[in-house]
This record gives sequence, structure tokens and C-alpha cells, in this order.
Amino acid sequence: MQAKIGSDKQSGRTFTEEARRAQIVNAAIDVIAEHGLPNTSFAKIAQAAGLSSTGMISYHFRGKDDLIRAVADEIFRVNIDFVVSKLEREAGYAATLRAFFATNLALLDEYPMHQRALASIVANARPGDPQTLGLIAQVAEIASGQEDWLRKGQQAGEFRAFDPAIMSLAIRAARDAAVARAGDEPDFDAAACARELADLFERATRKQS
Repeated sequence: MQAKIGSDKQSGRTFTEEARRAQIVNAAIDVIAEHGLPNTSFAKIAQAAGLSSTGMISYHFRGKDDLIRAVADEIFRVNIDFVVSKLEREAGYAATLRAFFATNLALLDEYPMHQRALASIVANARPGDPQTLGLIAQVAEIASGQEDWLRKGQQAGEFRAFDPAIMSLAIRAARDAAVARAGDEPDFDAAACARELADLFERATRKQS
């Protein structure tokens, strides 16, 4: 069978279809961030995307669950690309840990709607929801990678002895709490918060001489 002209070989969708899906996903991110997941509807998303009807959304997505999973995937992709590209510049485990907080909090300035939308999706996720299963898999993968990184830092002699799983959990919880606080406080100082958290976890992880 011949491939579609101008198509994405991996998805089988044309470039036009991919662009329309991206338009809908970005509009959904803005709507969820502004109104919260429970108050998000295809009608609001269509209006935000400049679509004449909700039929275009239904054409590209198999219902709200499918769309929300695509939204979560896109937010994770943006977040990971942003963080990884900056952390790769750091030398040493201790320096990278400090940069982790600065970079993650900088996400709030670069992609505020993404972070607010993700927080709403996580807060309203229910066991058994298709998008919840995707979130669980994404979070588990990130946690596993972070635990392995902390373990390597211990092996390199930069970190003291601790349980990498527990430390990873604490790091993610601190990051998530900062994101939630930023959403509630218009004057939240992300850079100052990043410095405080970096100082806190530097003391918590460093190896005593």
C-alpha cells in the first residue's frame, strides 16, 4: 500500500493532521490550565483552538481520555526536553542536583500553562482512567532514572549513603509542591525557591569529609 503523501511514517498521519492534532493539544493545555480538568470540555477547547465545531476534535481523538493522554504526553515531552538540555551542560553530580531545581522551577516561567495543566490532570486522576495509567508509567520511568542517577552519584563518591528511592521521592515531592505553590501565589519567586531547595538537598545528599 502506498504511503500518504507528506505523511509521518511513524504515526501514519499526514503533516496537516499532525499540525491539527498539535493545535488541539495546545488549546487543551490552555483550557485545562485556566479552567481545571473537571471544567474542560470539547466546546471550550474548540473555541480556544479557533475551530468551527467539536467535530474536528472527535475526528483526531477517540474521546476526552484519548485527548488528555496526548496532553499529558506533550507536557512530559516539553518538560523533559527542557530539563535534560540544560542539565547536560553541568559537570558533576552535586552541581547537576543544584541545577535540577533551578531548571525545574524555570519551567514555571517558560511553560506556566503546561505546569498548571499537568497539576490539574494529576490532581483529578482516578484509578482506572486511561490517562492515569499513562501518567503512572511516565512517573515510574522518571523515578527509576532519578534513583539510578543518585546511586551513580553515591558510587562516584559525591553523595553520602542514603536510600536513592526515598531521596528521589523527596526531591520530586519538593519540586511538585513548589509548582503547586507557584500556581496559588502570583508573586511566587521561582528562582529564590530553587536556591532554597538546592541548598536543602545539597546538605541532605553531600558526603561529609
